[in-house]
Amino acid sequence: MDISDFNHNEEQKLRKDSRTKEIDLVNRDPNQINQDAVKVSYTTFTLSKYGCYRLLTTLLGLPLSLLWGLLFALLSFIHIWLVMPCVKSILILLQCIGQMYTMGVRLFCGPLYETLGMIFSKIKVAIRKEV
Repeated sequence: MDISDFNHNEEQKLRKDSRTKEIDLVNRDPNQINQDAVKVSYTTFTLSKYGCYRLLTTLLGLPLSLLWGLLFALLSFIHIWLVMPCVKSILILLQCIGQMYTMGVRLFCGPLYETLGMIFSKIKVAIRKEV
């Protein structure tokens, strides 16, 4: 690729750019013909948006807040008066069962492991290297 090819490509690009119409995205209405319509539509949109927000907040805000408050109160009541007493009674029961399990392990497994320890303590390993 030499310099003449580069210049030829640039000329074609300039020719193509001069034939196409450039669209101004910032200033779409250069004559300011529709300026009033834009203002009216923007004002209508903004007022309807805030009006719907206030209406929905008024109609749904109070009932939903009361519903969520009652739900929280119900869950707190159930947790305090039903769940926690059951958990405490299960912990008390498990403590008794745990003590019996510990006694059983000491009674049955303790002598077995002590005997196995004595048997395996008599084993002596000697490593000899023969040449």
